[in-house]
Amino acid sequence: MRGAVSIGRRLSDPLAELVKIDAKSIGVGQYQHEVDQAKLKNKLDIVVMSCVNRIGVNVNTASKELLSYVSGIGPGLAQNIIDYRKEHGTLKNRKELLKVPRLGAKAFEQAAGFLRIKNGKNPLDNSAVHPERYDVVQTIAKDQKLKVDELIGNKEVLKNLSLPAYCNNEMGLATLQDIVRELEKPGADPRKTISNFQFDPSVKSIQDLHSGMKLPGIVNNITNFGCFVDIGIKESGLIHISKLAKEFVSDVNSVVKLGQHLMVTVVDVDVEQKRVQLSLIE
Repeated sequence: MRGAVSIGRRLSDPLAELVKIDAKSIGVGQYQHEVDQAKLKNKLDIVVMSCVNRIGVNVNTASKELLSYVSGIGPGLAQNIIDYRKEHGTLKNRKELLKVPRLGAKAFEQAAGFLRIKNGKNPLDNSAVHPERYDVVQTIAKDQKLKVDELIGNKEVLKNLSLPAYCNNEMGLATLQDIVRELEKPGADPRKTISNFQFDPSVKSIQDLHSGMKLPGIVNNITNFGCFVDIGIKESGLIHISKLAKEFVSDVNSVVKLGQHLMVTVVDVDVEQKRVQLSLIE
């Protein structure tokens, strides 16, 4: 039951679940144990922080681990936000963050754009638009004779805006373009729509495989000598770099990507060693 719940939580909000795991423990990467571990952790933390900040965090439901990765927050302030929520209930707007102990103006400036408040009083609180830029959005809405919530998601109006008219010494065209892009799809889930995928139902174990079979699979690991493909059984099959394309391949990543759906051909099956050789060209 715990396993099923964990899978469900990762599907509904993968980032919130995966940040609870040390990035090194996810185990994707051929030589991760052979490099400087401190540098590796630092680089992985930067990547995780970049992902968290790009997607945004629901400040009223996020865990301490997730909040810790938000720019300007860290573990201490993350715990303070959790404690504030327990004592005062859900936050109604972004400005309320300033009431959190030790969360000062500087931390607010860094973090506010990444912290989302769903169903709050101000619809912009659920977007990546920073509170410092709310005024320009309100001005645009007023000029278009719309309310802010009517402007959000109104692609037709947003597409025809004359943005240079709103530029000033503090805000350039690039910033305004970022704001408009966010208004077009506020709080959007950056994941692509999940496509339907099904393994071959006749294959339950390695004993069911034989040379020449064509099977659907998903790339689940990439190395410098090829890639491993999940074909629906315990053992992943290997597509050697020489079997990725008819022409010479110097970089596996130029042919396949992690998570890519493929139709592969079984080349060889070693039941005793539990090894499966696959190909993309046969």
